[in-house]
Amino acid sequence: MPRIPFLQRNQVNTSPFFGPDDEIPISVALLMGLQHFLAVIGGIISPTIMISGAGETFLNLDQETRSYMISASLMVRRSSIIQIVRFRIPRTKYFIGAGLLQITGVAFSNIPAAQAIIGSMYKNGSCARELQSDGTYLYHPCPDAFGAILGTQMLCAAISISISFLPSRVMRRIFPKIVTGVVLTVIGASLIISGMQNWAGGTGPCSARPDTGMFSKCPTTEAPSSFPWGSPAYIGLGASVFVTIIVVEMVGSIFLKNIAVVIGLAVGCAIGGAVGMFDSSSIQSAPIVTFLWVKTFKLSVYGPGVIPLLFVYVDFLIECIGDLTASCDVSGIAVEGPDFDSRMQGGLLADGLSGVLSGAATSMGVVTFSQNNGVIAVTRCASRVAGYVCAGLLIICGMFAKISGAFLAIPSPVMGGMTTLLFSSVATSGIRILAYLDWTRRDRIIVAASLALALGVELVPGWFSHVLPATTNVALSGFYEALETIASTGYILAGILSIVLNLTLPEDAPSCT
Repeated sequence: MPRIPFLQRNQVNTSPFFGPDDEIPISVALLMGLQHFLAVIGGIISPTIMISGAGETFLNLDQETRSYMISASLMVRRSSIIQIVRFRIPRTKYFIGAGLLQITGVAFSNIPAAQAIIGSMYKNGSCARELQSDGTYLYHPCPDAFGAILGTQMLCAAISISISFLPSRVMRRIFPKIVTGVVLTVIGASLIISGMQNWAGGTGPCSARPDTGMFSKCPTTEAPSSFPWGSPAYIGLGASVFVTIIVVEMVGSIFLKNIAVVIGLAVGCAIGGAVGMFDSSSIQSAPIVTFLWVKTFKLSVYGPGVIPLLFVYVDFLIECIGDLTASCDVSGIAVEGPDFDSRMQGGLLADGLSGVLSGAATSMGVVTFSQNNGVIAVTRCASRVAGYVCAGLLIICGMFAKISGAFLAIPSPVMGGMTTLLFSSVATSGIRILAYLDWTRRDRIIVAASLALALGVELVPGWFSHVLPATTNVALSGFYEALETIASTGYILAGILSIVLNLTLPEDAPSCT
C-alpha cells in the first residue's frame, strides 16, 4: 500500500527470497513477471520511437513502418531468454548467457551513434532532403539509413563477442571505473538534448520555429491541437509526466515505484487525450497482428559509422558488466570467484550475439536493463521463471501491432517528459560510478580533460564542421566523414581520451581533500 510521508514508519520487508533456480508458484511468477514487464516497457520502446521520428538526424519514416519497428523491438526479446537460460558451448569451458533474471532491450546508447550516421547520410545526399520556401529542410523518409545502422551494428557486435573471451583482469584494465563513469555521463547528457526537444514539441523541422508554412506548428499545422514549438501547452503537458513520476517516487508503494514511469506516461496520455492532442491515424493504419520481417531494410555497412558504433558496443560491455554484477548481488550470488567470472563471460557473449541477432531481426542493438535489478531488490524474487513470463509478455505485445500504433499516437511532449528523466538516469549512473574514485590529481585531470572536449562538443555541435577541406574524392570524402563523426560525437571523444590518459598518465597518491 502507498505510504504517507512523515506519518508512517518504514516497515521491514519480511517477504521470502526466491533465488534464480528456486521453484515459485504460478501466481507469483505471473505477478513478478508483470512487474518486470511494466518496469522495462517504457525504456524498450523509447529509442525506436525517437530514432524513427522526424528531424534532421532522425529517419522521418511513415507511421506504418514506425509501428513495425516498435513491434520488432519488442519481439526480439527472445535475446532475453538467451541471457536467462545459460548453456555451455559444447566441448569448451565457455557459456552463452548469465543464467540470471535479466531482460534485454534496445539501448538508449544507440541514439547518438544512429543520429550521427543519419545526419551524415542526409548531408552527403545518401538520404534526400528538400529546401522549403521558409528556409527549413523537408527531410524525406530514409529507410536505407536504418539498414546501414543495422548492418554496421552487426559488424561491430563482433567486439563484444571477442572481448567476452578475454580474462576479466584485462577488461578491468581497459575499462576501469574512471572510463565507464565518464562515458556514461556524457551519453546521458547528449540524450537529454533529444528529450528536452521532444518535451517542447518535437525534434522535427518545427523546432526551428518558422513563421510560416506547415512546420510553423508542431509536428505540423495539420496535426490535431497543434501549437508552436516551445508553447506553454507543450511544456505543461511534458511537466505533467515528469512531476507525476517524482510524486509516485515520494508517496507510492514498492509496486507503484516499480511502475512509476508507466503511471507518469498514463497521466500524460490522459491529459493529452482530453485536450485533443492524440492522432489516432497510427492505430488505424496498424494491422491487428504482425511478425518479424513483414518489413525489411537494405542492410549495408556504413564506413563513417563503424567507429561510433564500436564505442556503442564498448558502452554495452560497460553496462552489461555493471548490470550483471548488480544482478548477482541482488540474486544472492557472489560477485567474485570462478562462478561469477563464468556468468560474466556468458552474459557478455550473449550480449554480443544479441547484437547480431537483433540486427538480423530489424531491431537496433540491445543491452541488459538495470531496471530489473531494482525490481529484484524490492520484491526479493530473482527466479528466472519470472523472467520468462516478462519476455513472453513483451513478445506478445510486439505481435499485436495495434499496441505499437498506440505508442506512436502518444504526443511528443509526453514522451519528452518521460525520456528526459530516463536519459538523466543514464548520466546519474555515470556520476555514481565516478563517485567511487579516490579523486587523486590524476583522476581529476582525466575526468576534466575528457569532459571538457565531450561536453564542449555537445554544447557547440558544429565546432568541427569547417575544419576539413572539401573534396570530390569518394574514398577521401568517406574518411573525412568518419573523422568529423568522431570529432563531433561527445561520448566518442570522452571514451578515446579517458582510455588513452588512463593508460599513459603515471599513478598518483590519493588526495587528502
